[in-house]
Amino acid sequence: MKFLIDAQLPRRLAHQLRAAGLETTHTLDLPEGNRTTDQALITFSLTQHCVVVTKDSDFVETFLLRHEPWKLLLVSTGNIDNDELLRLFHLNIDQLTESFKTFDFIELNRTSMICHL
Repeated sequence: MKFLIDAQLPRRLAHQLRAAGLETTHTLDLPEGNRTTDQALITFSLTQHCVVVTKDSDFVETFLLRHEPWKLLLVSTGNIDNDELLRLFHLNIDQLTESFKTFDFIELNRTSMICHL
């Protein structure tokens, strides 16, 4: 499974997912860095078959209207410190990767994971 981490999430999350054996790119790893447009991220996701991990609800609209990006993980935790965010991913990464075998849009909040049809 491949992941593309959006700009508003920490680069440390990409490092954590890589350490878990998952191919992961952060927007800072792309030529335009954190200035990469949403459309460019969608295109990258579609061509590379990777899950866009974001806090940006604009991606939800695009996903629901056009089924783009390829797969979407919406982090809807509100304000959360980076250590707590990393802990949340650590606790849920196995379930997330397994769920993405069936679902294309998953929402992760502080207390649950919601798989959308």
